[in-house]
Amino acid sequence: MTATSPTILALDFDGVICDGLIEYFEVAWRTYCKIWSPADDTPPDDLALRFYRLRPVIETGWEMPVLIKALLAGISDEEILQEWTKITPQILLKDNLVAKEIATKLDHLRDEWISTDLDGWLSLHKFYPGVIEKIKLTLASEVQVFIVTTKEGRFVQQLLQQEGVNLPPAAIFGKEVKRPKYEILRELIHSANQQPVSLWFVEDRIKTLQLVQQQADLEDVKLFLADWGYNTQPERKAAQDDARIQLLSLSQFVKNFSDWL
Repeated sequence: MTATSPTILALDFDGVICDGLIEYFEVAWRTYCKIWSPADDTPPDDLALRFYRLRPVIETGWEMPVLIKALLAGISDEEILQEWTKITPQILLKDNLVAKEIATKLDHLRDEWISTDLDGWLSLHKFYPGVIEKIKLTLASEVQVFIVTTKEGRFVQQLLQQEGVNLPPAAIFGKEVKRPKYEILRELIHSANQQPVSLWFVEDRIKTLQLVQQQADLEDVKLFLADWGYNTQPERKAAQDDARIQLLSLSQFVKNFSDWL
């Protein structure tokens, strides 16, 4: 292995491998209806498009129905983009809700949907062009591949299996792991069976990459922001201006690792 190729490739899932926007909106709307019981269970015409545009503010799944609540409460898109971390606790407090309970409801609805209409659920997920092929090629090489995501690991496994990618459960670190991504990267380095370790991490959230940057012992991890994922133009600009973070395009991602640099 040379420095132009990783020994370990760690990938986020949503916004890097898979575009689940249509499913996110559908499950978020179902959860919103379950919690807030609107008079009309048909979403307004422009709601999905606004939701898609604002998806970059979401860090974990429970926030999705809360985003719908914020939009229907008349909060502007601009305010949500700027103040989302202040808006969420206000909505939870006002409606006497707990994030964990919203997450449980959302996961339960998703489980129910998968058990009753698996094909329908799978059909709402689109894999970014060329990404599955790149993962398969990488798995066939000496590079170890891990998924590090805030999505439930079992959902990730189900979606990948549908595409013929059979990653062992031990290679998927999902929401159930309940540890920051930088801690998982640290574990991957410490448990690597090949030395020296060259770990490359592809993520679509710049905040996550910045948290890795703050870990002194992870200074050798190569950080990539997926510009095709759920991020905004200012975030992509911040990555371009950061000496440590590489802005990566989808056309680069699907090529040889040397083309990433």
